[in-house]
Amino acid sequence: MPSRTIFSLTNTFYTAGSKLIVLTCATLISLNLTAQIKPVSTKNQEKNIVYKNKNFPIEERINDLLNRMTLEEKILQTNQWTYGKNANENNIEDSKKAVRPEIGSLIYRSINPVYRNDIMRKAMNESRLGIPILMGFDVIHGYRTVYPIPLAQACSWNPKLVEQATAVAAKESKLSGIDWTFSPMVDVARDPRWGRVAEGYGEDPYANAVFGVASIKGYQGNKLSDPYSIAACLKHYIGYSLSEGGRDYHYADVSAQTLWETFMPPYEAGVKAGAATLMSGFNDISGTPATANHYTLTEILKNRWKHDGFVVSDWGSIENLISQGFAKDGKDATLKAFNAGVEMDMVDNLYIEHLPQLVKEGKISEAQINEAVRRILRLKFRLGLFDKPYVEELPEKDRYYQPQSMAVASKLAEESMVLLKNEHQTLPLAKSIKQIALIGPMVKDSVNLMGSWEGQGIPSSVETLMAGFQKEFNRKTILNYAKGCDFDGKDESGFAQAVAMGEKSDVIVICIGEKKSWSGENASRSTIALPQIQEKLVATLRKTGKPIILILSNGRPIELGRLDKISDAMLEIWQPGIAGGNAVAGLISGRLNPSGKLAITFPLATGQIPIYYNMRQSARPKLGGYQDISSEPMYCFGHGLSYTQFSYGKVSLSDSVIKKGQKITAQVEITNTGKMDGKETAMWFISDPVASITRPMKELKFFEKETLKVGEKRIFKFEIDPMRDLSFPDANGMRHLESGDFYLTINGQKIKFELVD
Repeated sequence: MPSRTIFSLTNTFYTAGSKLIVLTCATLISLNLTAQIKPVSTKNQEKNIVYKNKNFPIEERINDLLNRMTLEEKILQTNQWTYGKNANENNIEDSKKAVRPEIGSLIYRSINPVYRNDIMRKAMNESRLGIPILMGFDVIHGYRTVYPIPLAQACSWNPKLVEQATAVAAKESKLSGIDWTFSPMVDVARDPRWGRVAEGYGEDPYANAVFGVASIKGYQGNKLSDPYSIAACLKHYIGYSLSEGGRDYHYADVSAQTLWETFMPPYEAGVKAGAATLMSGFNDISGTPATANHYTLTEILKNRWKHDGFVVSDWGSIENLISQGFAKDGKDATLKAFNAGVEMDMVDNLYIEHLPQLVKEGKISEAQINEAVRRILRLKFRLGLFDKPYVEELPEKDRYYQPQSMAVASKLAEESMVLLKNEHQTLPLAKSIKQIALIGPMVKDSVNLMGSWEGQGIPSSVETLMAGFQKEFNRKTILNYAKGCDFDGKDESGFAQAVAMGEKSDVIVICIGEKKSWSGENASRSTIALPQIQEKLVATLRKTGKPIILILSNGRPIELGRLDKISDAMLEIWQPGIAGGNAVAGLISGRLNPSGKLAITFPLATGQIPIYYNMRQSARPKLGGYQDISSEPMYCFGHGLSYTQFSYGKVSLSDSVIKKGQKITAQVEITNTGKMDGKETAMWFISDPVASITRPMKELKFFEKETLKVGEKRIFKFEIDPMRDLSFPDANGMRHLESGDFYLTINGQKIKFELVD
């Protein structure tokens, strides 16, 4: 067959953090067609074409389609481009014209389903075989109805609520033209200097697994072909969060033992839950980059776990193999990434440029191309795109901010917030309070409350903290506002007004924290302390003698040692999304009872990092700590206060000696002994004091959150499965279950039991 020359001109745009990256791809490609082009029948004959007939099994449809495709058409399926410079509709028409109808996927940055359907018609009608394009987008914590950042969601300890939120995000996304989200991120993160700690579920492998699975269920629904389901993508596979010093994109020294016991569990759980796709990370894993790591991408993911979806590279991560020193040029990077198991190239354009030649040279076989394309087509068939390629074209008012969606947003914001400190029962505010001073740069903010990766959220939809307070106190209490200072800088000119507002008020509520761009991708920080200007504002207001309540909005744990000493109460609200104002005001007034608990440790100071709850024991437990600072964190994993009190009864076990094939049940009675209804999260930890491979001092194995009314008692149970809860992996991922003594811990109680052969 003669070669076919293709000219592809497309402008691609993408946002990384606050940075707009512009890629212009003008590529002249000569592809050798190794398959005979077969004409497609007319529409009245389509029912006889297997891949177009929904009554045939998906694998048969895939086989039929692959047999009809040329090498060129197959390779185009392995590539992802972008559509639209941004959400500006004025820029979209030009980029639509540049879209190749045969392209495998687009990052779709418009919210308009009409444009999306136009592109899909182009694919269905102008390409030879009518293969639909897979539309993806970074729906990280909501689409237009923006929810709390994932780190905050984990602090709710309510996976059912998170599942509801991701289901809403899926529906809004689908109605706007999205089929695929690059979420959830289940990178276990223990260094808060790393900006992307905001995007995951904290420092614990089990918590990341539970919330990752909940997110997948919400996005994908009962089946991918449901009207409002979209495909999930586990990321960033794997070890990305261990980048040295918390510096994004850097080398990650991940031992095989750490890989299996810390980073693999959330991914394995997600794969077993049916995650449609995975994304390879930017990081270099102990000398072999994640995007070219055959061991993780093929030996584990495909061969051991039997994942039948596909892997997409992260933005530019195939080309990054060159800068990482693993590939000499684009062709070499293509060879290594593809052979490792990356089926789709996100925006590099390297697969289009180099796969034809690599096939011609015999370095990549067409059978390998077929397997990669099979995986991509499988998802398109499972999503129902071949049978229903178009989405409903509803007006925005019927897609976004639906009452049930807003209710979920408000509830998740409420349950994600953590009451860190409450000296002298400063909170909730007494009914006798007549005037409240609302001070700080976050009081009227409508941008930063959404956090990084805010999807298609818009500031005008955000309920500010001021709006929440105004609604909550309903003119019964005077609100005295002063900004005081900006988020950073040295301008103290607003201090005087802030002090004046504070002096005439009964209590001072100071709203401080991080800009959204200070966390997220490419947002590493050398210190997790807030800028000095914010701490100085608090110290200045402390001199008024009035009670100080800090409201903290941030995308990572922050350094609170100095602020703790000059405040009476601290409420961590994270970056709560569009419904944060109502939740904050309700918690301050006492209409709502805080129930969040930390999913990540707050260090006393940046110098304590790394510090996390499930560290291994030191060789000399009482020695070796820092000489100039406490070894204890500021606030530990699982910390979170309530306005009521929960009393834990004595923990009991159904048996203190069990065999490896048996199970035992632990239970404890918890009573609400306070004066307010509340929610309590019971966290069960296991300790294995002696093992052939040393174990963390304790590991979270189960949690349960329940509402307890005043005076109500409830039995909380945990069934211990030895293989699931007492075994551990070795450096090859093989699990070991060893007899001996174990300890079960809950709320400070520790009970011993024995496992025997």
